[in-house]
Amino acid sequence: MTRPATRTDLHLPLAVTALMKGVVYRDAHETIWPHLVGLAPQVADYVASLGLTVFIDESEGYAFLRSKSDDELADLGIPRLVPRHQLSLHTSVLLALLRKRLAEFDSTDSGPRLIVSTEQMVEMMTPMLPQSTNEARTVDLVETALRRAADLGFVRRIPKQEGKFEVRRVIKAFVDAQWLAGLDAHLAEYAEILAEGR
Repeated sequence: MTRPATRTDLHLPLAVTALMKGVVYRDAHETIWPHLVGLAPQVADYVASLGLTVFIDESEGYAFLRSKSDDELADLGIPRLVPRHQLSLHTSVLLALLRKRLAEFDSTDSGPRLIVSTEQMVEMMTPMLPQSTNEARTVDLVETALRRAADLGFVRRIPKQEGKFEVRRVIKAFVDAQWLAGLDAHLAEYAEILAEGR
């Protein structure tokens, strides 16, 4: 059993370096998480000098870096360090559907982890696609979007379970409650755009 880290054991470069690599999760980064939480103010000060802000959600168990706005960066005289990610329309739709599914899952108090399968996501995406889209093409679109979502840290493949993914709670920070409130309207817009083949 490992003893909890004391203040003198905490390591700022370890916490910052981990954040620079991507989202840090309490359950996946057990050795890094105590350093990050224990040094949160110092981490915030350090990354601020790079034009970044740190977002830590202790209750959900994740942390990530976000770039300051372009205006703030211009005032600081520094370039953007964290690149913007351009998402395909299909990936955007997938993330919106996953966020909606997570909200429904949380409202039923079904447990801490939402697991979805490729088949479930194909079923959810099919109504959003043009009727002419064949099943093989739909599966390919969903698998491509799932790979992109996994690369960005929004889903995690379940080891030894083919086609199973855990929806990571960090998705809540990117698809927030205000956006979620208008989700049906957003999904209708997406469906219309996809139907038109744009």
